[in-house]
Amino acid sequence: MPARRTAAVLAAVALTAGPAALAGAGPAHATGDHGRAGAVVLRTGLDVSLLGKAVDVPLTVSLNEVQAPRSAERTTLTAKLDGVQDGRPFTVLGAQVAKASADVSAERAVGSVHLAHAKVHLPGLPLLSLVEVEQVTAKAVCAAGEKPVASANPLGAVTVLGKRTTVTSGGVTEVKVPGVGEVRLSLSETRTTSRTAAATALSLKVSVDPLKLGVARVEGTVTLAEATCSAPVVAAAAPADPAGPAPE
Repeated sequence: MPARRTAAVLAAVALTAGPAALAGAGPAHATGDHGRAGAVVLRTGLDVSLLGKAVDVPLTVSLNEVQAPRSAERTTLTAKLDGVQDGRPFTVLGAQVAKASADVSAERAVGSVHLAHAKVHLPGLPLLSLVEVEQVTAKAVCAAGEKPVASANPLGAVTVLGKRTTVTSGGVTEVKVPGVGEVRLSLSETRTTSRTAAATALSLKVSVDPLKLGVARVEGTVTLAEATCSAPVVAAAAPADPAGPAPE
């Protein structure tokens, strides 16, 4: 039976995160339910098979994930793993800017992500990035009593497995590299309901097996820049005072 291990995430740069105080009492139209917001720079759900599936390592990483009702922000720039590359630390993501924030008040909830000059790597491909982005953003805004808004934008080039890629918003692009593998890339996905919003800048479905040598086969999903929110509840209007008796 293949051995299963969970790779542990080690932050390579000091974490900057601190809950901020919530805003003061909101206007009359909002209740005590302040809503919720969330954001994450990187999330992976990958299965790494080493040495012809003799060792199966789930590679599950979340970098700079924040959740509110209390406001929070994280700006760690690098995510590293132990135990997936001959026992040496392995860098999954490195970036010049990697900021995720969640802010909630009585009036609105906002999740946002800003990622710049970032590279994502996979085990077995030490010299080739899975994806490189110049800049991506995602934002979800849910205000009490208003229609939620979600936006996700790539600003600049996107390179997948060494290929500069043209991606259309809301569409799916397939990138195949002989001897390496293939990636299905979705760009700028947004969803809204009457009270919620979600935005994802980049979503990748990965199947990589370099030269099919069985040294490190990687399959699964990678998400870059995801933001969500749920609006504060709007209070029902107070009933009008009943009319007094008619004067005699």
